[in-house]
Amino acid sequence: MIITNCAACAAPLAHDAPRCVRCKTRYCNSTCQHDHWRRGHKQICKKIHRGGDAEQYNAEKEHKEAVAVAVEACADDTKGQTCYICMDAAHWKTKEGLVNGYCACRGTMGFVHLSCLAEQAKLSIEEAIDKRLWSGGELNSRWQRWHVCHTCGNEFHGHVRCAMGWACWKTYASWEDSRFAFQRMSIEKLANGMEEDVFGRLEEALSLYAVYLDVSQRSLRAGAEVSTENLLAAKSNIAGTYSRLGRVEEAVNMERDIYDDSKALLGPLDLQTLSVAANLMHTMSMLHRFDEVKAFFLGLEAARQTLGPDNYLVLKLTSAYAHGLYYDPTATRDEQLEAITMRISAEGYCACGAAIVPTLRILTRTWRKC
Repeated sequence: MIITNCAACAAPLAHDAPRCVRCKTRYCNSTCQHDHWRRGHKQICKKIHRGGDAEQYNAEKEHKEAVAVAVEACADDTKGQTCYICMDAAHWKTKEGLVNGYCACRGTMGFVHLSCLAEQAKLSIEEAIDKRLWSGGELNSRWQRWHVCHTCGNEFHGHVRCAMGWACWKTYASWEDSRFAFQRMSIEKLANGMEEDVFGRLEEALSLYAVYLDVSQRSLRAGAEVSTENLLAAKSNIAGTYSRLGRVEEAVNMERDIYDDSKALLGPLDLQTLSVAANLMHTMSMLHRFDEVKAFFLGLEAARQTLGPDNYLVLKLTSAYAHGLYYDPTATRDEQLEAITMRISAEGYCACGAAIVPTLRILTRTWRKC
């Protein structure tokens, strides 16, 4: 499922692509499968099968490599330290070294084995399953252990986030049937890890987000419980990654689809729909589609009146509109001053005031021109 390219020619794969009967390695067609067999797959096919078939084998391999990268990056800072969970310098089973600086923990609480973190997350989920803790957000809270430190509450980042993504996928890659949701959610967790990696593996993250969306849609058609919010979030992840890759045209097209879907499924006044609208306006501004930004903002008048001028999302929409109005090359001086005033008012909700600073600088430059 995660292996998205042919093992022989590296071409993108369909989900129903041919597979090796024994080890489940996937290929784009039978020609590639036969060619790969002759070029060496014959010698390792049994080994891959013993490792849990191609997907599990690949997950184990990628996880070990990601852990090694994370440990190596922290090697200079972890000498002479011990894991705050198992209290050993080297993990008793994997013999891996320590990592630190992956969250906001300081002192001895900042040193840990990735295997210990993964084991904690795994055991927490298993406990929730055994006790049938499905309601009240308990299971979702425990699921966050795969990317959030349960001590300081901050998200993991960098190489550790990527390694924990692989640990999550390695754990649930074979969880199918009634537990398919865990397999699906672990794909998203891995994609998040790729996106947050120090190396910024955005192309890989984009591929995984596409897999997650496809799997979610197939699960929905098969009768599984997949929420509307999950599907919209999957599309939002794809749009956001497009934007980070500089593929802004594709991002805005995806965001239009998300907005239309959200409006149809949740309604035009739903908070998630309006959040998507604000993101769409910002992306349109990046493409200098200022007339579309203005028209879109005016089309949301009913929502703005219903929620009121002080609503967070109304302020976010106003900020996006002001940004487009200011940078419109056809805007008059009065329109630019109006845009700046709106932007300052909209960004006033920022408690620290950091968001207002660049706007004030623009305001100063504009006043000097007047």
